Amino acid sequence: MKLSEIKTQLKKLSQIAFQLPNGDLVPNHFHVTEVGKITKHFIDCGGVVRTEEVANFQLWEANDYDHRLHPEKLVHIIELSETKLQIPDLEIEVEYQMKETIGKFSLDFDGTNFQLKSKLTDCLAKDNCGIPLEKLKVKIGEWKPKETSCCTPDSGCC
Repeated sequence: MKLSEIKTQLKKLSQIAFQLPNGDLVPNHFHVTEVGKITKHFIDCGGVVRTEEVANFQLWEANDYDHRLHPEKLVHIIELSETKLQIPDLEIEVEYQMKETIGKFSLDFDGTNFQLKSKLTDCLAKDNCGIPLEKLKVKIGEWKPKETSCCTPDSGCC
C-alpha cells in the first residue's frame, strides 16, 4: 500500500485499526511515533548494487489509554512528513514491537482494518547462485544433494 492509498482510506474511516498477521488487533491506544523515509543502498550476493526506498511507520503502544489516534490526525502526520521530508508516494513498511524484537510488515487494507502483512527475506541473485525459480517437488527419500555448491569460493555467489 502506498501513501496515497492509505490517505484515501483514512478519509473514509471514523477509527483506525491495524491487524497483525495472526488476526490480533494492535491495541487501539497505539500511537504512530514515526513516519519517515528509509533508503536502503546495498549489494546483493550476485554483486548487483541496489537501492530501495519505503515510507516507514512505527506503531507504538504504552499505558496511555485515554488517547486514540484519529484518521484525520494520521492524514495530517503523513502530509506533514511528505512535505517536510520530501517523501514521494512510496510503499509503506510498518514497524511494530513484537515480544523480543521489532517486526516489519507491509501494509494492506481489507475495507475495515489495515492489515500488517508478514515480510520475507529472498535471494535477489538466484540466477547467479543456481537457485531454481520454483521449488523442486521431490520425495524426501529420492532427493540427493548436488555434488557441488553454488557458493564455492570462485562461484561469484557468496
